[in-house]
Amino acid sequence: MAISDIPLFQALKSKMQWHQVRQGVLAENVANADTPSYRAREVKQFDFADHVGLAQAGLQTSVTKVGHISGSLSAPAAGEAEKRDMFEITPSGNNVVLEEQMMKVTQNQMDYQAATTLYSRGLGLIRTALSKGG
Repeated sequence: MAISDIPLFQALKSKMQWHQVRQGVLAENVANADTPSYRAREVKQFDFADHVGLAQAGLQTSVTKVGHISGSLSAPAAGEAEKRDMFEITPSGNNVVLEEQMMKVTQNQMDYQAATTLYSRGLGLIRTALSKGG
C-alpha cells in the first residue's frame, strides 16, 4: 500500500487542492472588484466525508521489478465555484467587498498551512515508525 493510499493523506491532499482552487477564485474576486455587474464567487465548502477513500483518476506507473515503488500522477480536483449574494452592492451592480475578500484570502492561507503541516507531520511519524535502529 502506498502512503498516498492512506485515507488521511488522501483527505489532506484533497483539502490542499481545494484551498488552491479557492485561492484562485478569491483572487478573481479581488481582481474584479471594480468590474461593473461582477458577482463575487465562492467555492463549495469542503467536506472531508466527500473526499475520504475516493479513487483518483490519473497516470499509474508500471512496476517492472519487485523492489520498485508504484506511483501515480493525478489531475488536480476542479472546484465548483458558485456566485454568492453579498450584503453590499455598488451602484454599478458589483458586490465584491475587498475587505471581506482579503479576510477570506488570509483565512484560506492559514487553513492551507495547517493542512500542509498535518500532512508533513503525518509523513514524519510514518518515517519515524519505519526507521531502523535508533
